Amino acid sequence: MYQTVSQPLPSAASGLTHYLAQIRKFPVLTQEEETHFGRRWRQHSDRDAAYRLVTSHLRLVAKIAMRYRGYGLPVADIISEGNIGLMQAVRRFDPERGIRLSTYATWWIKAAIQEYVLRSWSLVKIAATSAQKKLFFKLRRTKSAISALDDGDLRPDQVKTISERLKVSEREVVAMDRRLRGDISLNARTDGAPDAAEALERLVDPSPCHDVALADDEELSRRRSALKAAIQSLSPRERHIFSERYLSEAPATLETLAAEYGISRERIRQIELRAFQKVKSAMQEGETYQKQRAAK
Repeated sequence: MYQTVSQPLPSAASGLTHYLAQIRKFPVLTQEEETHFGRRWRQHSDRDAAYRLVTSHLRLVAKIAMRYRGYGLPVADIISEGNIGLMQAVRRFDPERGIRLSTYATWWIKAAIQEYVLRSWSLVKIAATSAQKKLFFKLRRTKSAISALDDGDLRPDQVKTISERLKVSEREVVAMDRRLRGDISLNARTDGAPDAAEALERLVDPSPCHDVALADDEELSRRRSALKAAIQSLSPRERHIFSERYLSEAPATLETLAAEYGISRERIRQIELRAFQKVKSAMQEGETYQKQRAAK
């Protein structure tokens, strides 16, 4: 017999080291135990069974979350978002399909974390396409593969190599690299040599006038609100498929999603198209509404 549990989930807000020590105390389930608890949850809405499934995979969430530490966001928040994705996966997990929960949940965890990262970085303008989102999540790894250091702008040959590998324009590579590197010292030497000019000496003020800057800020705010509303307009299944196809670091294939949901490849394509149209329409409606309010 399995002991009944009714405890709250540990929180990463209490400190990362303490949290990691806590989640290591939860046992990893065997496939037989996973199936047992999955059936209890699916057939009887047994919350204790769901608790067992969630806690046994908290280490998986932490492992995935650690891959996103380079975006300057609190690790505790990244883990929390990943845990939300895990709970969504448990809610929809069907043990009768013969797929382990860890395999199924990985997609939900990544989607939840990546959606949080994109929201937090306010990338409505600079990551509007799937290619730019891919660049956002893969640039650091690609730079590491070609031994490009984070001590200044990329060399032209490095920009060209990254552009070809990720199939994006060279201009997008440069812009995203500068965004991800964040602030640099204006007193840094441009080529590292002691007698080289400082970056400050080559700096040109690109700032727009006050009116233009204000208009840009208002436009960004409208787009941010529209995007948030657009994502919320999707059903859970549409949101998952949309995230996997457009927001994922490694976009899932139609075949993978079809196997996950037990439906045809064509049906997945239809859901993807419908989700895309919903997001597009919701953003347009949201922007129109925000503009109308701003005009009053």
